[in-house]
Amino acid sequence: MPDPSSPFLDAVLPVDSRKLAAHANAVTGVLVGRTGPLRLAGDGHRVDGDVLLVRPGVVHAVALAERGADVLYLNGLPFAFDAPLAQILSGVLADLASDAVRGDRCAMHELRARLTAPAPRIPTAIAEVVRAIYADPMQRLSQGELARRLRMERTRALRCFKAVTGQTFREFKRWSALQHAAQLMVEGALVRTAAMDAGFADTAHLSRVFRRGFGLTPSAAIAALGR
Repeated sequence: MPDPSSPFLDAVLPVDSRKLAAHANAVTGVLVGRTGPLRLAGDGHRVDGDVLLVRPGVVHAVALAERGADVLYLNGLPFAFDAPLAQILSGVLADLASDAVRGDRCAMHELRARLTAPAPRIPTAIAEVVRAIYADPMQRLSQGELARRLRMERTRALRCFKAVTGQTFREFKRWSALQHAAQLMVEGALVRTAAMDAGFADTAHLSRVFRRGFGLTPSAAIAALGR
């Protein structure tokens, strides 16, 4: 069953195009090809496989087989391998990943458990901040408010937040807003509506951040979904 103590929400993005431009994952991600192997290339490395666990923070491009792939973003999960770009998953891990992108919450939880060593329990105050950001992407939660909620000096609060989430406070808020916008578009929202609801300044702002995070523009993502 899903871990009720974890505040992190996983997200799945369907990709129906044949390639993703150079981009860097904000968090650990799993690419699951639909009809054949994927190819990741970046930073002088290349990895080919049907199911790939992608290291966050490394700029890479992706070539996809026919009918594309699905990407599972494992928010808050450390990348626990030595692979500089991506780790090929096979056997049970590949089966769990395939079930997870199809919405099997138990498979998603077990995949998380198998991909990381047991971690200390997330402090309640930080978990509440994470849930608050997910709940309202437009909320202008400041560093000062974070420090107040954690009852810490600002610099220490920011350091603790990054240690738990793997992202800076600013990065986490931007990535959460981007995931929210992507999910709205998957559900049929217009780009301008998704941008507004997720707290972006305008559609141009969302498009820039979307391409840096996912490797394609919002309009390309929507067009591919339509096909």
